[in-house]
Amino acid sequence: MHKMAELLGLRDECGEGTSGAPALAGSCLADNRLNLDVYPDGCCRFLQLFKEQRGEVVQVEFLRLSSNDCLLDTTLGSLPHLKHLKSLVLKGGHARDEFGSYQHGSLTSLPPDFGNLRCLTHLDLSFNRLSTLPSCILHLPSLRVLLVSHNSLMTLPEDFGCLSKLTFFSAMKNQLKALPQSIGELSMLQDLDLSENALELLPEEVGNLHNCKELDLSGNRLSSIPDSLANLKALRRLHLHSNLLVTVPASLASLPNLSRLDLQNNCLRAIPAEIQALPFVHVRGNPLGETEPSPQPDKSGTRRLQRLFLASGEGSFTVTSEGCRVVLACGIHFYFPPGAASDPLRIYFRSLTPDPQWVKLRHHDVLLSRVLELQPHGVQFQQEVQIWMPYISPQTPHQHEVVVRTFSGQSWSDLRTRVKRKRKSKKCVAHCCVLHFSWFLVVSRLVQDECRVPAEGTLLFSSVDPNIKVIFPPGVTKEPRSVKLQVLPVSAEEMQEITANAGCRASPLLYLSQDSTVDFLKPVRIQLPLPPGVTGLNLDRSRLHVLHGDLEGQTWNDITSEVVLEFTHLYAVFEVTHFSWYWLWYTTKTYIGGIARKVYERLRLYQVNFIALQRKKDPEQVLLQCVPKHKVDPVLKKLQDRYRGPEPSDMVEMFEGEQFFAAFERGISIDMDRPDCVDGRLSFIFYSHLKNMKEIYVTSPVDRKGQAVKGQVSFYRGAVPDSIPEDASRRRKGPDSLWLATLPIKLPQLKPRWDENPSPLHGFSFPPLNLGNAETGYLTQANLLSIARRVGADWQSIGLSLGLTYQQIERIGYNNREDLNKQILDMLFSWAQQNSEDPDCVSKLITAMKESGRQDIADEVEAIIELGRQKYSESIRRVGLEQESSTEDSAIAM
Repeated sequence: MHKMAELLGLRDECGEGTSGAPALAGSCLADNRLNLDVYPDGCCRFLQLFKEQRGEVVQVEFLRLSSNDCLLDTTLGSLPHLKHLKSLVLKGGHARDEFGSYQHGSLTSLPPDFGNLRCLTHLDLSFNRLSTLPSCILHLPSLRVLLVSHNSLMTLPEDFGCLSKLTFFSAMKNQLKALPQSIGELSMLQDLDLSENALELLPEEVGNLHNCKELDLSGNRLSSIPDSLANLKALRRLHLHSNLLVTVPASLASLPNLSRLDLQNNCLRAIPAEIQALPFVHVRGNPLGETEPSPQPDKSGTRRLQRLFLASGEGSFTVTSEGCRVVLACGIHFYFPPGAASDPLRIYFRSLTPDPQWVKLRHHDVLLSRVLELQPHGVQFQQEVQIWMPYISPQTPHQHEVVVRTFSGQSWSDLRTRVKRKRKSKKCVAHCCVLHFSWFLVVSRLVQDECRVPAEGTLLFSSVDPNIKVIFPPGVTKEPRSVKLQVLPVSAEEMQEITANAGCRASPLLYLSQDSTVDFLKPVRIQLPLPPGVTGLNLDRSRLHVLHGDLEGQTWNDITSEVVLEFTHLYAVFEVTHFSWYWLWYTTKTYIGGIARKVYERLRLYQVNFIALQRKKDPEQVLLQCVPKHKVDPVLKKLQDRYRGPEPSDMVEMFEGEQFFAAFERGISIDMDRPDCVDGRLSFIFYSHLKNMKEIYVTSPVDRKGQAVKGQVSFYRGAVPDSIPEDASRRRKGPDSLWLATLPIKLPQLKPRWDENPSPLHGFSFPPLNLGNAETGYLTQANLLSIARRVGADWQSIGLSLGLTYQQIERIGYNNREDLNKQILDMLFSWAQQNSEDPDCVSKLITAMKESGRQDIADEVEAIIELGRQKYSESIRRVGLEQESSTEDSAIAM
């Protein structure tokens, strides 16, 4: 295996090669495991190993590969030779498309001899393109865990029940419409997840899954469930939310071990009294108490629609032809009128972080929300669906308006939008109507006035400044065309501040656009107000200039000599044949273009400050934020109770949607494996009305036991947006011009963490632990130590599956950075102490091991628990407390 590591280039990365467990913490190879899904060329590395070290590779028991790899098909042919393979992960989702969505892998089938893997117990094919389940899977005699979620499966094989040893099966988020009757033959199945499919009916044989503990049927099209579900005596959790259920059998109340029954967001008008009496039943989002609709309409002519309230963890809901109202946890509302969907339709939604690579803002736009993605894309509704999106109230003057912007897959367009401020919460919402779903966001743009110009001509004036008019004479066009007008006022104070010249004045900026590429047949007359303080009586014509700017505002030409200027007491009038930016200046300067470009650039910039604060109770937790200048004091006042730190940085200027980075320096560092870390620096995108904030754990390679570390964080400009003027981009080139600001960070002297009652257990000392309960079995401190010896390099993924935060994982890794065993122990016992009072914590540990691909450890934990149950039953018998009822006895055995 050492030669394998050398081939993978791991010796240099780990420093110590593969001679010890700590050196393997960051590698892809650990003992009999190959974790190659973290490499973009993982399949290439595997094929190289298989060719040069075949004798060692075929001994591998655990293998992870990305199905987004272009060499996957070539690699599949080699896998059947790994006769000792116990766990195989071929997942997609390791790459993202241009919209930030996870890309499914390329896997569509498996080779026929794949069924020769007689030792395989765990197989994960999630996030792929399977339309049918490969038949070779049915020939895996030892298979216990099978995951095929996020594929395109329409059906399961009729003989699916031949997988007699299967204990865990997940087919979440496929297109299953029915289940084979043989599914009832999976007698050892304990966890079955069929959520977010298209199931309309369940076979009665589902009631034969006597060992099933958790059954998830949420997000389907079930209108009823079979009475045979009452036979699932081992069932603890039953998820039926977001279906079309109109009734549920009362016999479900008799399930002896049931601890959660989720019936939310269905069509239940009545629920059996036996079920209503259960303390763990959830029924929100049902039309309870409502009678069936009467043939005669009520006074309003309409009937009350079903209302769905979705929790924060849910990502989909079902719409029927009856329509419904939907409220998401983030505050977004939907209204689907009756008849909007002719057939039941599953709607998926998610909130995305805006990425400037595809969220293209126009000049003077302000982003007010995250991106809302609604799927399926492009599906045409029969009637308009209404959407209410909350947004951050913009601090922009009256010349701006709020609109919902949508992306068609190729370009962005603005929807007709109404805005409203809620009375109680005072929150703002933007309302729009759509016939299809895609991506949506809320922006503030310059007020846009538009009209349709016919051959007869027309008049268009600005609603921001009615003195600005555009006159289209008769014969100006042959075919009608649409024209849009936007205005940006520029005050005399702004001009003076930017130009440092009190005698420099300018009219409002005028932007004209049209939907035709052909110039007008006749000149179009434009009326602009004269700059402030200038009238037709005191006008010096030699100082008045008409400027024309290109679409990006990067080039401004003086066209005064090219147009015929007419003056009144208050206005200047001139004629043009094509549209773009127009600006009227009054100045003694002779060359205006460069000054106008500078002013236009500054009008788009925001003055901001950077803050870097440390938690008072935990100085290693650092909050970084880029704050507009006028918000700095309120933000600091809000944070002062929990954080301390230096004064904000000096003021700098940034464009909306501009990228910048934070780099920790002078003995301060961060986890380089963070997804938002680029070349050792944290990546940010500045949006003036979003938070632009990150809170992270920092570390120090310096030994802090003897002294504090005085470091710093510096902010640097990143990629310059395409729309930034050329001069601004040129000024930002060079090693020093990218620097923005630097703030100090101080890490105090490190105190020993476990300095009381030292223990021989790797320097750790923990209080006695008994996880679980007597009836279901305990996990003790000794059990956790035994488990820890087998975890290895998977400790981070296991910790995340257990619910630890990314920051906690970072900190554990740093505090014990020289010892893998301490990292594992710290992770396990930190989780155990946090969850020692949770009666389900042992089952959560087993689930986390399965989700992390460690079926071997999950089996060990289950064996420990089973032994504990047996000992408990024997102790009950010894003291003469054996249960008389066979039903109760079997419940204890569970």
